[in-house]
Amino acid sequence: MHVLIIDDHTLFRAGLKGLLERRGIAVSVVGNGADGVRLAAQIQPDVVLLDLRMPGMNGLQVLQRLREGGLGRPVVMLTTSDDEQDLVGSLRNGAQGYFLKDMDPDALVQALHEVLQGKTVVTPELTTILAEVVQRGEASGQMPQAVFEGLTPRELEILRHLAEGESNKIIARCLGICDGTVKLHVKAILRKLGLSSRVEAAVFAAQRGLGGKPCAPASLSRI
Repeated sequence: MHVLIIDDHTLFRAGLKGLLERRGIAVSVVGNGADGVRLAAQIQPDVVLLDLRMPGMNGLQVLQRLREGGLGRPVVMLTTSDDEQDLVGSLRNGAQGYFLKDMDPDALVQALHEVLQGKTVVTPELTTILAEVVQRGEASGQMPQAVFEGLTPRELEILRHLAEGESNKIIARCLGICDGTVKLHVKAILRKLGLSSRVEAAVFAAQRGLGGKPCAPASLSRI
């Protein structure tokens, strides 16, 4: 595993690099968002660990730039912020995880491996906040079930799997189709629902009560 850390705090950056390297993980580090975007495109790390609060280009802006630049690798926010807007905003903009900086190093490594398996991972302290957001969305009825009427039965089936945090490979195995076919269906789903990422689609679907496929892992894996 090769991890790219984008964080403006020198001591934290160096300390985390040492912790991960002692656990057999290759690590590259950079101290600002602009350099992080360039280095990510150059080295194509397996996972990007991205700080949220940075001067100049903040974490959400970096995340958007990475996605706009075509980076398909997982990006995980690693931050001190337990703010609801930061959490939801990160997931909606394509983050595949949201970790707090005070988490145990071994739990961090385990979570990184889960992210590489295609799961969306949120640190346990924040799952209650996320659940409250979902419940408010369901109660408000802002996105009625009718929004799914434009999807084909196969697209709706794949969206249910996305709600469970599954990768294209896992979905393909469950449905007996090839990875490329799943990818095409996911693109169609995002276009029809006006969404920008599969993570946003997973959150969207979970808010509408989709999911529950027997062969699927949980959409939000608890560390």
